[in-house]
Amino acid sequence: MKYITILTLSILTVFLFGIVGLNAEVEIALEAELANEIVDPMIIADDDNASDGKFIWMEGEPLTGGGDRGHANFIINIPEPGDYALWGHVIAWDGNSDSFWVNWMPADPDENAQQTGNTEFRWGVAGGAVWHWDRINHWLDGGTFEREWKFKQAGETTLRIATREDATMIDAIFVTTNVKATIADQANVRLPTDQDRKIQVEGLAVSPKGKVATTWGSLKRAYQ
Repeated sequence: MKYITILTLSILTVFLFGIVGLNAEVEIALEAELANEIVDPMIIADDDNASDGKFIWMEGEPLTGGGDRGHANFIINIPEPGDYALWGHVIAWDGNSDSFWVNWMPADPDENAQQTGNTEFRWGVAGGAVWHWDRINHWLDGGTFEREWKFKQAGETTLRIATREDATMIDAIFVTTNVKATIADQANVRLPTDQDRKIQVEGLAVSPKGKVATTWGSLKRAYQ
């Protein structure tokens, strides 16, 4: 009887652990400056108030407008299929510096929105002159709606954040399967920790497809 009880408790523990695992949200925190590829004129810049003191942008002055050049690519390995949302830690000074283009492949087509101007991929960044979280949305001509991405399988995905207006800043990205949350506190957003950065950098370094061969050296120099 003792052994049956122990076995029953063990099975129950595994079962409960499985339920917890199934209900847990996927949460991935990424540094913007640790992108696999950053294409000029999008650059890494310094800010003591940014996560780990760095962010990326197309340099420019607020109010002047301009952009549509440069982008950053992130290789994100998602652990399970399903619906995902993205949040950005951003600064958007004004109405001329408050948007990016966003494609997340393969859920999105690999389309150059800087050329096509497809509003399906236009992110209208919430305004604010200090760092704040904003959920990535569709800024369509008929209104602004929260975006969701559906992935049919786990594995490697590519997120592209492309300049639409210069002077719009992005510091970090938070990936989650919590697609219902519309405010940052509900989504449990957080900035990357040292462990997150280690995973992000080491993941880039050992990419089996060698996708960061031209950028890994610059990352090492930036963090020496």
